[in-house]
This record gives sequence, C-alpha cells and structure tokens, in this order.
Amino acid sequence: MAAPLRFADGYATAARVFSFDGLVDGQEHLALGLGDRAAAVTSAGGRTVPLVRPHSECLTGDVFGSQRCDCGPQLREAVERIADCGGFLLYLRQEGRGIGLYAKLDAYALQDAGLDTYEANLALGHREDERSYQVAAQMLRALGVSRVALLSNNRDKARQLRRFGVTVAELVPTGVHLSATNARYLETKARRGAHTLDVPLSAG
Repeated sequence: MAAPLRFADGYATAARVFSFDGLVDGQEHLALGLGDRAAAVTSAGGRTVPLVRPHSECLTGDVFGSQRCDCGPQLREAVERIADCGGFLLYLRQEGRGIGLYAKLDAYALQDAGLDTYEANLALGHREDERSYQVAAQMLRALGVSRVALLSNNRDKARQLRRFGVTVAELVPTGVHLSATNARYLETKARRGAHTLDVPLSAG
C-alpha cells in the first residue's frame, strides 16, 4: 500500500509500505520503500545498492518529539535522504534498545538520577542493547535485497546484518543532531556504544 508521510517541519513524501508474515521474532515490523527503489547510491566498488536504514521505534522521540535522544531527527533525516536516492527505511519495533517502552521509561528515571543510558538498562536487569537485526535481514531478503548501503552510525548494525547474510557495501553516516538536552546521551553512544559520532567528549 502507498502512504503519505508528513513531518512537523512541513517535509512530505510518499512511501510504499510493506508488511511481513512469519518474521523470526513474531513482531509487526514495517518497511517503507522511498523514492525510486531501483535507484541507488554508488559504492566504492562501482556497484549500486539501495540506501537502507534500520530504525528502531522510539515513541518518545519519533512521535512526541522528545529531545532526550536523537531518534526523531534521525528518522526525519533518513526519510528525506532515502527518498532522494531510493531505498528502504525498516521501522523496527525495538523500543528502548529492545527493552520495551515501560522499561525504557523506568530507565529515563534512572538517567535523571545520574546513570547514563547504558548503565540504566543494566540496572534494570537488561543488557546494554538487546536489539537483534536478524529480523531486518529477513525483511531485506523478502524484499529481494541482499546488498545495501547502510545509513547508520552504529557499527553493530553492520556487523549483525553481515552475520545474517546481508552484504553491507558502505556505511553511510547520519548527521549529528546535537543539542544541549541530548549532549550526554550522544557522547555516551560515541564512547560506550562505539557509534561513529563526532561529538566532543566534553559534551556530556
């Protein structure tokens, strides 16, 4: 099915929405086909591949505009960049790095008490990051995509996709959506999560 997408800043485009049956985790994930999906960015080897972003659901950032993270701005950026050159946004139901919405809200309270985003997950009995991208690889296979340019600063996404049989031809960085509110969060992602973010270490 086709669906219009419109953001608060007025940017609008259309996406073809793909749903899936029989995904490995049993969840309801979506793929948004944007732009000319036959078009692609060009990898260093001269082959063309679609631009793909696996984006983990963030109700607080994507919907309610929370500035504690960079999820909402990353989603907005990804939709426009993928629409420009063709590819897919995979919207994955992995709230709070996979720990769920309620636990994520509990983690927020711990962050307000001084823990960083990873420490809060651990304090709640979870791993630092519980997301699996096996389902993303399964979605891509169903779409007939075996080779991608990955729009992400998270090298673990690339490692996992390769492990599950997807060729990552290029890692394409997103912008750094730094603000006074999310500075510590981004610095922690760069330091502890090894995200490729150019954030001053003094930002937090």
